[in-house]
Amino acid sequence: MASEENDQGRIVVGVDGSPSSQRALDWALGQAKTTGAKVEAVQAWQIPAAYGAAVIMLPGEEFENAARESLNNAIEQALSAHPGVEVERYALEAHPAKALLDRAEDADLLVLGSRGHGGFVGALIGSVSQHCINHAKCPVVVVRADT
Repeated sequence: MASEENDQGRIVVGVDGSPSSQRALDWALGQAKTTGAKVEAVQAWQIPAAYGAAVIMLPGEEFENAARESLNNAIEQALSAHPGVEVERYALEAHPAKALLDRAEDADLLVLGSRGHGGFVGALIGSVSQHCINHAKCPVVVVRADT
């Protein structure tokens, strides 16, 4: 299903700074270079519930700025191997699975890392990836980090 915005397609990729998300971004950029698709890199952030009263001292804009910086760093690193690929950047305040599914609503492909920053270490696939696999309306590619 080709996106109306871009006849060449649209690839949404989740980024969180983890090794598997960096590999997913690299894979998505390579796929976009091959197909001419546009890439939308998404990094979601939320104010952790554990911060409680400290939220007053750490406003949401600090979390947003950190997410944007992390996203920009990941993209710049990956673009060095894939120059010329168009990448739109989204740092969104939302649960990661919801942000990714919302952005991928009319996408041609959703690309995710197998494990991000979260959950318990022994899981083979992250809860965000698993949720997206089960609920995405487009094909999903899950990329593992080198082990």
